[in-house]
Amino acid sequence: MLSERRLEVLRAIVQDYVGTEEPVGSKALTERHQLGVSPATVRNDMAALEDEGYIAQPHTSAGRIPTDKGYRLFVDRLADVKPMTAPERRAIHHFLDQAVDLDDVVARTVRLLAQLTRQVAVVQYPSLTRSTVRHVELLALAPARLMLVLITDTGRVEQRMIDCPAPFGEASVADLRARLNSQIAGRRFTDVPQLVQDLPESFESEDRPTVSTVLSTLLESLVERTEERLMIGGTANLTRFGHDFPLTIRPVLEALEEQVVLLKLLGEAKDSAMTVRIGHENAHEGLSSTSVVSVGYGSGREAVAKLGVVGPTRMDYPGTMGAVRAVARYVGQILAES
Repeated sequence: MLSERRLEVLRAIVQDYVGTEEPVGSKALTERHQLGVSPATVRNDMAALEDEGYIAQPHTSAGRIPTDKGYRLFVDRLADVKPMTAPERRAIHHFLDQAVDLDDVVARTVRLLAQLTRQVAVVQYPSLTRSTVRHVELLALAPARLMLVLITDTGRVEQRMIDCPAPFGEASVADLRARLNSQIAGRRFTDVPQLVQDLPESFESEDRPTVSTVLSTLLESLVERTEERLMIGGTANLTRFGHDFPLTIRPVLEALEEQVVLLKLLGEAKDSAMTVRIGHENAHEGLSSTSVVSVGYGSGREAVAKLGVVGPTRMDYPGTMGAVRAVARYVGQILAES
């Protein structure tokens, strides 16, 4: 276990290195921070931190920089999540409040996160499998052609055209619409198949084939696509940190192009806790020089998707964690009110 003083020295090293981009020496630490000890004592503490793998000497200069292990300890024990200021909170709310639909919410969230953190922002669309049905709309387009619109509690809209096996009158359309909503509105997607399985039997025999066709289309629209949807923004921000990536930024950019990699980075959406993965904690080799800060968001207590940022390990962790958490909270509020 590190002493409180050595933890303070590590905190100061992380803060100075993130702020100055320069390796940190003992003289600079004693000048910038009220550590209450001499430079010689700080040098001894730095030597102990280096021996234990929390800091490293990048080259022959006297300065030290944090390692992945050092950043990990900083995030776990030393970093206080920086809250958004009142003007920042108002700006976030105002910007996201202007969104007109779910696509716009996601697009605005990506832009906002990238601007606030100056990192790469990644936002996952709400998962259908964790959503509930808000409303089903059924519209007659022609005597034997219908449009089915499924609206989720997260504002997601699924639209399908249906060619009916026989003409289906307006009264029958209205009847089916009403029965569908009474059965499944407010229910989890996973419950819907069981709730509607006996519905065709309650209609006249000549309408049952059309009702079955509508239900089949509805159930198909409930099935999650194999390819989860993501939106990414702010990739150009990485060019500001070129010297933070060994040799080249290319492996990072290539990893960010792979949807599967990004989904694994964000983790399971059902987990709403904040996650910080640092450096080599990221399984994908191309991202071993990055950190990923992610959190779940949703319209209720359970997360329906994740959002987060990717940047160099030399990251303002308190500020980034605060921004990610605040944006996730506002997105959740918007989904709940939409």
